[in-house]
Amino acid sequence: MRDLLSSLKMPALGAAAGVLLGLLAPPPMAQAANPLEMNFWLSGPRYDGDLPACEAGLSSISSQFAEKERSFWNSGLVITGFYGVHEVAFRPWQSDNIPRRHCAADAMLNDGKARPVYFSIIEDGGLASFGTGVEFCVVGLDRNWAYNPACKAAKP
Repeated sequence: MRDLLSSLKMPALGAAAGVLLGLLAPPPMAQAANPLEMNFWLSGPRYDGDLPACEAGLSSISSQFAEKERSFWNSGLVITGFYGVHEVAFRPWQSDNIPRRHCAADAMLNDGKARPVYFSIIEDGGLASFGTGVEFCVVGLDRNWAYNPACKAAKP
């Protein structure tokens, strides 16, 4: 029995000594990136800030809204028309951010109600960053609360 206890103490002492040496050892020195690790060919994004007018995003909003309502919420709501389309802000943040044109409109739905819509047209915001993309929120129909409260997060 005594041999068994002494054989168990030796690995435990070795493990404790290893942990102690690991804690007291100096950290490895930082090294500069080698030429293969440097991103000298990547110059960063080059945004033109050439975005279409607010009216250019309306067809995309109509189709995306109908698809979302049909697929996710099992609803027959569709946007039948827009009125009062106007720009709210253009590039409201720092100039080196992705250019966005923020717009607002009122949408008429097939349930007979007019609802405010806030949307932004984003440069390089399309599928796989090709073309312009559109993000939108219809007040009162943000069922997954992505832009809550009352589509505040969709505004600049």
